[in-house]
Amino acid sequence: MKLKEKLKGRGKHICFLVIVVILAFCPFLASSTSMVQFFGKCICYAIVAIALDLIWGYTGMLSLGHGIYFGLGGYAMAMYLRLRDNGGSLTDFMQTGGLKELPFFWKPFLHMPLALILVMLVPGVLAAVLGFFVFHSRIKGVYFSIITQALTWAAYSLFIANSKYTGGNNGITDFTSVFGSTRGTANRGNLMAMFFTALLVLVLIYILASFLVKSKFGKLLIAIRDGENRTYFSGYCVNNYKNFIYTLSAVLTAIGGALFVNFNGSITPSQMTISYSITMVIWVAVGGRGTIIGAVIGAFFINMCEYNLSSGALADIWQYIIGAIFCITILFFKGGIVGIVTEQIPAWIRRFGRKKEVV
Repeated sequence: MKLKEKLKGRGKHICFLVIVVILAFCPFLASSTSMVQFFGKCICYAIVAIALDLIWGYTGMLSLGHGIYFGLGGYAMAMYLRLRDNGGSLTDFMQTGGLKELPFFWKPFLHMPLALILVMLVPGVLAAVLGFFVFHSRIKGVYFSIITQALTWAAYSLFIANSKYTGGNNGITDFTSVFGSTRGTANRGNLMAMFFTALLVLVLIYILASFLVKSKFGKLLIAIRDGENRTYFSGYCVNNYKNFIYTLSAVLTAIGGALFVNFNGSITPSQMTISYSITMVIWVAVGGRGTIIGAVIGAFFINMCEYNLSSGALADIWQYIIGAIFCITILFFKGGIVGIVTEQIPAWIRRFGRKKEVV
C-alpha cells in the first residue's frame, strides 16, 4: 500500500521523466533536421506553459499577455545573435531606416554574458513594475487579464512602429543559433547541441517549479487562488507573493522565447500578439492546469496537432479544430488530459465495478 501511494504521488514526475527520455532519443530517430527543430520549439513552448501554469493554475491569475515576455526574451537573444553574425555592424533595417550608428540600447547585446542577463532582466523588471502597481491596487480577475492583454497590444504596436530599431513587421531575421547554423545535415551537430541545451533548461525549470509548488510558498499560492481575502486576513502580504510569482513567470517565459529563436532563426512581433498569448493559455488548459506536468503535455499535444493539421486536407479548418478541443476541454474535462487520466478514468472504472457488483 505504501509503495502504491508513493507511485501515485510521484506519477507526474515519472511521466515527465518518460517524456524527457523520449525527447532525448528524438534527434537520433528523427528523419530530418526540420523535425528536430520542431521538437526543439515544442520544448521552448513547454517552458512557457510551465511559467503560465505557475500564475494561472496555482495562483489563479489568468494572464492574456505573456506573449510580450516571450517576445522580449526572443528579441534580446536575436539582437545578440544578429550582431554576432553581423560583426557588430548595423543591420539592414537600420540602414534602411537611415541610422548611421548602432543605437545605444543595442550596444549591450554585443556581449553574450550581458545579453543573457538582459534576456531575463528586461522582462523581469517590466513584470515587477507592472505587478507592483496592479497588485497593490488590488486588481484581479478579469481586470488583470484585460490589463495584460492591453500591455501586449501596446508592445506589439510599439515594435511595429519603430521598424528602424526592431525590424518592424519582418522582425529580426537571418541569424544562426548560439552554436552556429542548425540548417541541413552538415550542421546536425550544432542542432543536437542546441536541442539538448533546451532540454536541460526544461528539466531544470520543471524541477524548480515542482519544488516551489510543493513548498510552503506553493501552498500559499494555492491559498491565494482558493481564497485570496482569507489569506490576506491571515497575515500574509498577498501582493508580494503575487508579484514575485508573476515576475518569475515572466522571466521563465522570456527564457523560453530566447531558446525559441535559436531554433526558429527569426523573431517577429507576431510572437507577442494577443492571439499568441491566448494560444499559451490553451496549452495549459488542455494539458491540465495546476499540475505542471499538464502544462508540458498540453504544449506538446496542441503543437503536434497544429503541425499535423495545418497541412493537407484540414489546412483550412485546423484552427477551428484546435478551438473545438479547447472548448470541449473547458466544458467537459476541466482537469484537462491529466484530469482525464488521474480522476475521470479511475472514477469510471470504480462506477463500472460497482455496477458489476450490484448485478
